[in-house]
Amino acid sequence: MDFWIVAALAAFLMGLSKGGVPMIALLAVPLMSLYMDPALAAGLLLPIFIVADMYAVFLFRKAFSRRNLKILFPGAIMGILTGFFAVSYVPTSAVKLLVAVIGFTFLFNALRSRFSKSEIPARPADVPRGLLWGSVAGLTSYISHAGGPPYQAYVLPQKLDKMVYLGTTTIFFTVVNLLKVPPYIVAGQITTTSFGQALWLAPAALFGAWCGAAISRVLPEKIFFALVEIALGVVSIKLVVEVLWA
Repeated sequence: MDFWIVAALAAFLMGLSKGGVPMIALLAVPLMSLYMDPALAAGLLLPIFIVADMYAVFLFRKAFSRRNLKILFPGAIMGILTGFFAVSYVPTSAVKLLVAVIGFTFLFNALRSRFSKSEIPARPADVPRGLLWGSVAGLTSYISHAGGPPYQAYVLPQKLDKMVYLGTTTIFFTVVNLLKVPPYIVAGQITTTSFGQALWLAPAALFGAWCGAAISRVLPEKIFFALVEIALGVVSIKLVVEVLWA
């Protein structure tokens, strides 16, 4: 019974994140890891991610950046393929530290610009940075569902409109998660049993996505992006703590 309560909470948090509450989904795998191996937890949660993704795409389909997606997708594919072939050789702790360093670096630059006397202009989407950060996001997402910080390191400096940011983020990670399904099946992280459990948990994720969308639509833009930065900091600290306590 405890397993299903925690699993439903994890699915709800994932839905909240897909609906627009910043990065709270990263709590899902640690919660599930209380009851199962983290790799199997990631496999159980991936189909639920995808269900919530599809609903989120429907919610935010009207506003997104085509240019960013065209730049990011090739990099993400390279990152996922790298993750699939290198997962046995790359320690998960190293990936977590990489993601944390990216998060802290972005936050340092964001805070420096916030307290600067002159406002830093928005940085336009560009191919070299997009391919780089897309690759890192694909790699870290494949290994530990932690593609958010590298993705944000590329997208947030562009200062996109809130709804464009949500739409672009939703579509990007929907495609990334779909691309992760075949290698997860090959690796045995998604099984018939785990897929059946995911189906039972899907309604909790959909309800979370609906709640998240309702919250994100009423949040003022400045507060929304401040919450994104706070969540990024919390996630980065959490990843460092996980490595130190492992």
